[in-house]
Amino acid sequence: MKLSIVSPVYKSEALLSQLVVQICSAAEKITPDFEILLVNDGSPDESWQKIRELSQSNPKVKGINLSKNYGQHAAITAGVAEATGDWIAVLDCDLQVSPEYIFNFHQKATKENLDIVLGVRQKSGDSYYKKTSSRLFYKAFSYLSNLNDEHIYANFSLVSRKVQQAYLELRERHRIYIFSLKWLGFASGTVEVEQQKRPFGRSSYSFRKLFNLALNISLAYSNKPLKLTIGLGCILSGVSFLAGIITLCRYLAGYISYPGYTSIILTLLFLFGLLFVVLGMVGLYIDKIYEEVKGRPYYIISQTTYERL
Repeated sequence: MKLSIVSPVYKSEALLSQLVVQICSAAEKITPDFEILLVNDGSPDESWQKIRELSQSNPKVKGINLSKNYGQHAAITAGVAEATGDWIAVLDCDLQVSPEYIFNFHQKATKENLDIVLGVRQKSGDSYYKKTSSRLFYKAFSYLSNLNDEHIYANFSLVSRKVQQAYLELRERHRIYIFSLKWLGFASGTVEVEQQKRPFGRSSYSFRKLFNLALNISLAYSNKPLKLTIGLGCILSGVSFLAGIITLCRYLAGYISYPGYTSIILTLLFLFGLLFVVLGMVGLYIDKIYEEVKGRPYYIISQTTYERL
């Protein structure tokens, strides 16, 4: 049995040596035949140089360098596509979740005859502010995307080669690896993982990046934003209709002796603003369709430390 371990790398030069040591320690408990695929996602530091050094000193390490920063899930897909193992594990390079869990994942998969094993977060080393903001973010995201309770899943996962082949048949550009695995429908289970503080650096996901990610995934996985705009339009139309009847009755009763130009202008500005919001939402969906139909590759590999098949 061969095991492949895939880890996307971004701004993690200082952690890579420790990451490889811990992965080797975990993988050797399962099988002597394993490979470690480190995918450099256009990292601006010396991560690629470090990956090359590790691949020269350790034949188990294979380096993949993407031509630019395509995003974490594109880097995961690149590693999964290059993996040759019977089982493929995916984990982050920040060491917040120990690679030692690979053994637990494999035990779970073989004992219960599962094709997918996902990690479920139990603790977090983040600050109270980070936890609270993250919880609020994922609640809003879950509501808009129809993906409930997805915030409990870590990127740590283990899949069989059958799942790998099915996943690589997916063609959409906007995807989240864990969501896609769950959509495939194979027999799956979970393992609790403890998430610790980062030993070095901090997350590269800023609020802006998280917002853009949530927006892209919400538009890719759900049409709820469009339904919300329809509902809002119906509510405003109903309120406007009632306000019109009330205004007409007040006019006939003699309570209105002169027109309210200010209220008319404000109402028009509000309705036109709402109209542009709705048109913008439709435009975003059209933009996603445009990106999909262009058919550009999800990622481009510029170089590797091994000979590709």
